[in-house]
Amino acid sequence: MSSVDFSHGVQYTPASTISSKAISPKVLKDLGISYIRLQWVDLVNNIRYRVIPLSYFEKLLSSPRPGVTFAKAVLGLVYLNMAEGFNAIEEYLYVVDLESLRVCPYEPGHATVMGYFQEKVPVMGSKVEIDLCPRGILKRIEEEAGSHSVQFLIGIEHEFILLKETSPVPVASNIHSWSHSEALRTGSVESKALREMSDALLGAGVEVQMYHAEAAPGQYEMVTGPLTPLAAADAATLTRETISNVAAKHGLRATFAPRVYMDSCGSSSHVHLSVHSTSSSAPTPSPGSLTPTESSFLSSLLDHLPSITLLTLPIPASYKRVQDGAWSGGTYVSWGTENREAPVRFTNAHSRTSRNFEMRFVDGTSNPYLALAAMLGVGLEGIKAQAELKISDCSYLPSKSGVFNTLTPAQMSEESRKGLGITKRLPLSWEEARKRFKEDEMMVKVFGQEFVEKYLSVNKTLAEALAQDKDEAKELTRLVEYY
Repeated sequence: MSSVDFSHGVQYTPASTISSKAISPKVLKDLGISYIRLQWVDLVNNIRYRVIPLSYFEKLLSSPRPGVTFAKAVLGLVYLNMAEGFNAIEEYLYVVDLESLRVCPYEPGHATVMGYFQEKVPVMGSKVEIDLCPRGILKRIEEEAGSHSVQFLIGIEHEFILLKETSPVPVASNIHSWSHSEALRTGSVESKALREMSDALLGAGVEVQMYHAEAAPGQYEMVTGPLTPLAAADAATLTRETISNVAAKHGLRATFAPRVYMDSCGSSSHVHLSVHSTSSSAPTPSPGSLTPTESSFLSSLLDHLPSITLLTLPIPASYKRVQDGAWSGGTYVSWGTENREAPVRFTNAHSRTSRNFEMRFVDGTSNPYLALAAMLGVGLEGIKAQAELKISDCSYLPSKSGVFNTLTPAQMSEESRKGLGITKRLPLSWEEARKRFKEDEMMVKVFGQEFVEKYLSVNKTLAEALAQDKDEAKELTRLVEYY
């Protein structure tokens, strides 16, 4: 048997990955920082912030619970509309998390910091954490995973389109094909903007692995390196803000809308996720095969995939991107080695150093904290239950080990799909996604009843706001200007 190791790719492990590039508050003045952007991401993936002079921020840090108060309605606000279940009564305290303090890469003299929404006064004696804080939810799941000897790493591909105009119809900055040199000609506004985006992120401590042109008009992709879950979601937020702000500086509008041009491909936010067991008795991964931990994680993820899409594909327009035969992951609940027509692609399967799952059912309108919490939360439940994986790798022919199957799940016969355990489809519409989310008891187990009810309310208000123009062209303009 050959002893040659065909592993490839850069090896990342939770132990070797620096999850935070946080700076110390003590060096803010030395870095020329005069203002702090206290940021949060709401339930509909709006990035919001308050700008605080450094002098007042230092006073906040010396207080017992450093933070700023907000009306509880802040998590239910969409445009100027208040979602059902939210009102003008009571306040949250948004508590600063200094582990997220970074130099703002797109605004000189500013730094950014995230936080956690908490009750101002403890509930039931001592509890200040709330069930609606996206960062708090993800942190809780990450900590629970650690208590079960499991860690995760997350890397994200950020796809976006650069527009010269948004109204009366979106006009792309240029026309090019996938990875074509024409998209990044020296001296072009696109080349200058992408280089500045990358430089800014690198300067802020976010690892940029590469950027390139995608296939749709004006479409590009920025790939950032793996981090632990909470750090990855923070980095995703910083990346999206950097892309948007640098684009604006160059007179362009960056949009993460799922599909701008129906005659071309859409924009996604693929998540690359690796599962790591920290147990001393965990077996070493075998090339091409799943570990027991990976298998149980995947089993539960696939079982609840139709339910969590409301968090990863949260708006009606998201379902214009997800189609069979469009390299978007397809519509059948399945997984496959190097298979881009399955919603979960097992990539670099034979490499000991860089194997991971690519989650293709995510787009840039999703809140990264909630999208990751959904995937990790249901997957962790599978690990805890040692769930058995009943869906086979759709990339291989069942009767011929090692022989690639050239048919996608959509091209297979129903009998062939059943033979692989492929019996369910993803929601084909936003309405169906809401129904699946609402009916799945696992969503309550992972997120809590209050979150499920209020997220459904906010999600409905968002869809109504995006469709308020009752005109297809105007709705598209509103979409690209909102996301």
